[in-house]
Amino acid sequence: MKFIEDIFNKMRPDFEKGGKFEFLYPLFEAKESFIFTPGTRTKNGCHVRDSIDSKRFMSTVIVALIPPLLFGIYNTGYQHLVVSGEPTSFISCVLYGSWYVVPIIVVSYAVGGVWELLFALVRKHEINEGFLVTGLLFPLTLPPTIPLWQVAVGVSFGVVIGKEVFGGTGMNVFNPALVARAFLFFAYPAQISGDRVWVAQGKEVVDGFSGATPLLVASSHDANSVVTALNEFGTGVAGRFADFSFSNCFVGLTSGSIGETSAIANLIGAAILIITGIGSWRIMVAVVLGAFAMTTAMNACAPNDASFYALPFHYHFVTGGFIFGAVYMATDPVSAAGTGVGKWIYGFLIGAIAIIIRTANPAYPEGMMLAILFMNAFAPLIDYLVMQRHIQWRLQRGRA
Repeated sequence: MKFIEDIFNKMRPDFEKGGKFEFLYPLFEAKESFIFTPGTRTKNGCHVRDSIDSKRFMSTVIVALIPPLLFGIYNTGYQHLVVSGEPTSFISCVLYGSWYVVPIIVVSYAVGGVWELLFALVRKHEINEGFLVTGLLFPLTLPPTIPLWQVAVGVSFGVVIGKEVFGGTGMNVFNPALVARAFLFFAYPAQISGDRVWVAQGKEVVDGFSGATPLLVASSHDANSVVTALNEFGTGVAGRFADFSFSNCFVGLTSGSIGETSAIANLIGAAILIITGIGSWRIMVAVVLGAFAMTTAMNACAPNDASFYALPFHYHFVTGGFIFGAVYMATDPVSAAGTGVGKWIYGFLIGAIAIIIRTANPAYPEGMMLAILFMNAFAPLIDYLVMQRHIQWRLQRGRA
């Protein structure tokens, strides 16, 4: 490492102010800080001493995303081989899944990285490590069949409109990865929704194949048969498709977005974020409590012709992007509420709104993405009201 450090020290004068490559300093600094600890320090004034800088913060989130990423690669290959009637060996699943998933991630990082570099050069500031998370979060919210050019368009929209127009990392109102995903959902719905986009199909697919997700299946049955329909899905075509039983959905061997299908993988990521103190456990718990409360209310008044009203909470918990959104998206420290009480309110409303969207809007059986974006807009207001209430309480206490 000393040899590499000497190389950077020798090259630094050319990239610093007055050097012949001064305009490329953000690129030089990004490479140096990626390998070594950033050299900048607080010079004066009161500040908190902490070993967790932005690079380590973002690196921990990347580590927490590894479980759903690896399982998503495996599941993409598994879904294809099951549909094609081929043996589902571990190696075959990983190789075929990598063929689809890795290019999506590469395009996301490459295109998004160019935008990050461009804005850093124009503004003459350092490249922030925040994109390392956005560049991986975004692909995990997509189906494996998404065209690569749409990945490029989506991540461009998310980085530019979702973050850079607000001033860059730390200034964005909305989660950039969700902004990118929402843009693709409404701009190109045919490639990101429907019943055939979630499985990377081979040349020969058996008759009767459907790549529907558990939520899509649930939305097409009445309240009295919704759980039965989920448990029996796929058994009518030579028994070759996995059912949508609770156990299967919990493990994640179902069709869906790359990183969202496995509850186990996402819960492992949640444990990493909570143990390291990076992710807010208050927000995660509040999202679950909000969803449970709203599901209980919906179950109590479920009409016979509305399946989602009768869908039990444990199915809402393991289907769609519920856990993925609660763990990685809702806890974004920039776009989420920052006060202790505000986090409980913010998370609870996300869970409740997600269930409302799922049950009341059959045309959009997900809900988590829109619920988080909606509450991103209200997070500053929630913090403001909480702080004002706290100030009033302290004033009253001081007068007593």
